[in-house]
Amino acid sequence: METATEAAGSAAAASATTPARVALVGVHGFGTHHLRNLQRLQAAGSVSLVAVADPQPPAPGALPPSAAVYPGLEELLTATRDLDLVIVATPIQTHAPLALAALATDAELYLEKPPVASLADFNRLCTAATRSRRGVQVGFQSLGSHALGAIEELLAAGTIGTLEGISATGRWVRDRAYYTRSRWAGKRSINGVDVVDGVATNPLAHAVATALRIAGARTTADLTSVETELYRANDIESDDTSVIRIRTASGLPITCALTICAAESVEPYVTLQGSAGTAVFHYTEDRLTVETAAGRTEETFGRDDLAENLLAHRGHGVPLASSLADSGAFMLVLEAIRTAPPPAPIDPACVRWEGEGDAAHAVVVGIEEALERAGRQHATFSEIGLPWAVAAPVAFDIPAS
Repeated sequence: METATEAAGSAAAASATTPARVALVGVHGFGTHHLRNLQRLQAAGSVSLVAVADPQPPAPGALPPSAAVYPGLEELLTATRDLDLVIVATPIQTHAPLALAALATDAELYLEKPPVASLADFNRLCTAATRSRRGVQVGFQSLGSHALGAIEELLAAGTIGTLEGISATGRWVRDRAYYTRSRWAGKRSINGVDVVDGVATNPLAHAVATALRIAGARTTADLTSVETELYRANDIESDDTSVIRIRTASGLPITCALTICAAESVEPYVTLQGSAGTAVFHYTEDRLTVETAAGRTEETFGRDDLAENLLAHRGHGVPLASSLADSGAFMLVLEAIRTAPPPAPIDPACVRWEGEGDAAHAVVVGIEEALERAGRQHATFSEIGLPWAVAAPVAFDIPAS
């Protein structure tokens, strides 16, 4: 029987003869990453970028001569036929309508994370995807890591004993310019439309999604509780420093302690807490470190490109690495954040500013140790007694399946 890797290779070989026709919606921001990847795939003969849509035209020379430019997806779809793949890399609040429009075509859909900004929109999108019978890949690139298979194997082998808990730790730096780059940055909503651009739902969303995947939590039925404790050091609507505590249907605790108000950016990681050892997965580097009484090992793995995986799914039925349906557990976390009270401001006495002007960034004093303690103890900031932690964990009422 053909393996997933062999099928992906077969798909690539087939596409070398007939390149997949691709449209990209959103060519700025993270869209530039997709442009670079599509350039790579087009040079390999796998795809042909035939059209892009963006109200702000791309820079001269950014596109191949074959690509037509349209101001929006509606105009693109009216003028372009026989698409194999539509990639949506636009502001969060536009994902739902654009994704629904793409699913009305014969193309597969690659939708950047977070897939949508509410659980209601997620349910609508899942219904549309089921009716269309098209593949929908969500842009959690870390879920293409081959390290995830290695983690499954070490857990099955009992290498670190019984898995007792998972923590996700992320500490990045984001300056004032990060929040002035667009009108939706740092917003919970705009004119009544959900955005939910918080630390756990956008910049460090991969930490949450990766921890959930390792725990085997994919769908909305895989979680029994979600608690949030949200804070902000910046003058924004959304949270920039938060703890999300989750419990899976099997009883496994997952605690995500995240900030973009650190002194320096560090590669985020997911820690597997076992009865006989630990495993730490630095998901941006595909690097897995395992420590037990027998010693310490470290290995770096490869990664499947999600666009190639989606094309292999279209051509050969290869399973999607990050399907829309498997984003259900993540969407419960997003919904818990969306419906929680606004984040509590952190006492300015506990925040220092580094840098000048738009390059200045907030640093929550002692946040590095606080994140470690929260993840290790599966506790929120208020529960570990931080002086600025004036909120309390808010339990989300998970809807019945």
